[in-house]
Amino acid sequence: MTTATVISNVPTTLTREQQLELYHFLRLTRLLEERLTNLYRQTKVVGGLFRSLGQEATAVGTAYALDRSKNDMLTPLIRDLGAVLVQGGTPRELFLQYMAKKDSPSRGRDLNIHYSDLKRGFIGPISHLGDLMPVMTGVILASRMRKEDRVGLVYMGDGASSTGAFHEGLNFAAVQKLPIVVVIENNQYAYSTPTAKQMAVENIVDKAVGYGVHGVMVDGNDVIACYEVTKQAVDRARSGGGVTLIEAKTFRMKGHAEHDDQKYVPKELLEYWAERDPIKRYEAYLLGNGLATQGDLDAMVANINASLDEDMAFAEANPMPDPESAVAGVYAEF
Repeated sequence: MTTATVISNVPTTLTREQQLELYHFLRLTRLLEERLTNLYRQTKVVGGLFRSLGQEATAVGTAYALDRSKNDMLTPLIRDLGAVLVQGGTPRELFLQYMAKKDSPSRGRDLNIHYSDLKRGFIGPISHLGDLMPVMTGVILASRMRKEDRVGLVYMGDGASSTGAFHEGLNFAAVQKLPIVVVIENNQYAYSTPTAKQMAVENIVDKAVGYGVHGVMVDGNDVIACYEVTKQAVDRARSGGGVTLIEAKTFRMKGHAEHDDQKYVPKELLEYWAERDPIKRYEAYLLGNGLATQGDLDAMVANINASLDEDMAFAEANPMPDPESAVAGVYAEF
């Protein structure tokens, strides 16, 4: 039931405008994270910073396949900032959130993308990463009981796919044939543990057979392929085909977080994946197929940077939460 080959370089059903919008989200993700990195080094970010450098195409391409008009929902991981942006999250609220400011979505109570917006269709990550699988299973089961036409997309890392919570959630979703798409972002390392040292299967997608669900592998650094594979899975789920397990082959070009120097990764491996940078690849695709000129791309980047300047300045000027607000919403009021 699995597809043995890695799907890449596929034709697309997207319009030119949609393909340029994908570029916007890819660039926005990276540029926003670069700003956050600078803020982190200035000690203005509260808590950790987890980059998605090198794997932006997986989050952006897969999230873009959801239908927001049908209230499709996703649960992102800490490296899925791009998915949050596609689903309607804004750089301004993300700056506020990372700096734990008064007007952040969580009002300073939580950090990075640990916040939810049910109207825009995303549930913030749970630090016990495998738990996102049973959470999404419950959400989509409830949607089915309400006769809602909703598909759920849940992100997992290679390490999270080794947890008991992942197994229980996926097994239940498979038995119930729930309309769920599971994206395993195989970025080769669970913190510092390489994939080969945490599972015996050659490819994570091989696990799909054991659950009786459809499985497919995709080039996680090919944003078009990520979109097309996920779109097929979403359509299949919506038509009653049940769960699809997608393994996206990608690589984490930074350490687990900014404090991690990544010394455990061989230099040759980093060099190999640097040549497969998803944004450089997509720029070559757009230029090579006459979908954009270099001037078009430069103008998009300039516009993003100008907007980020405003949003970052707004967030930096926003005050920290009032201490007494920490108890708001904690105790019942009579």
